[in-house]
Amino acid sequence: MDTLRKLVESFLADCLHDLDMPERLREAMNYSLLAGGKRLRPVLCLLCARAAAPEAKKEEVTRQALPFAAGLEMIHTYSLVHDDLPAMDDDDLRRGRPSCHKAFDEATAILAGDALLTDAFAFMTRAGLKNGLAPELVLQAIAVVAEAAGGRGMVGGQVLDMVCTGLGKTAVKGDPAMIKRLREMQALKTGALFRAACVSGGILGGGDAETLTALKLYAEGLGAAFQIVDDILDETQDSATLGKPAGSDAEEGKLTWPALTSLDYSRKLAEAEADKAITALAGLSSPEAETLRALAQKLLTRVC
Repeated sequence: MDTLRKLVESFLADCLHDLDMPERLREAMNYSLLAGGKRLRPVLCLLCARAAAPEAKKEEVTRQALPFAAGLEMIHTYSLVHDDLPAMDDDDLRRGRPSCHKAFDEATAILAGDALLTDAFAFMTRAGLKNGLAPELVLQAIAVVAEAAGGRGMVGGQVLDMVCTGLGKTAVKGDPAMIKRLREMQALKTGALFRAACVSGGILGGGDAETLTALKLYAEGLGAAFQIVDDILDETQDSATLGKPAGSDAEEGKLTWPALTSLDYSRKLAEAEADKAITALAGLSSPEAETLRALAQKLLTRVC
């Protein structure tokens, strides 16, 4: 994972350099894009591409899919820039420093997010137009990502998050209706892009239907565990550790697993979702599949 993360970081560091755009826009885009982070989504894409590819083609597929994977990080970064805006979550801190709209201004942050989202798809096309992957595979992968990022995925999940804000202050713990709503919201807001990263990677690697199904189920378990862990950390860690305002979910009355259940139940649920992810890969025996399983297990060490 460290090797793939470094590849992604290196690509992101230079990817906007030669694009013809106003310099202030480039600065705002790079400010958020290069602010750090785990680069989990692009690394997942590359891991799954390698897991699906024949042994002799793993390195070639990694090189070919790199701009596609970087596009996933651009989409993720755009979502963070927009989530932090005053009209959304109104957060002043992201990854340990001022949010984009605080470092620049609100209009510039909106436009930087717009550009990151749009340019992401241009970078994804490079996998087929310039890097030699079969165009039909790239088209299938882009379709998966576009659906995950739009109204039936991440954006739709953000809308549900906004609609549900405040309900956490009055919701009864264990309320089945609220828990169902929370699952739906998190599956869209967080889970959809995890699923897209894994499935698109599998497509780019030439995976068969069985492999793609396994990667999809893995991503669903991993995405659910990731969001539950995030909910727990927001309640138990400080802002310096998180790199963003701690306790903001409870303050705003957002629906979270600790708010609707308990910290202990939330930890057990995170373990159960991580186990689902690990079990989904039972039929895959590559080193990359082992890394994916280890990633799901390592996620739990943050809270369990």
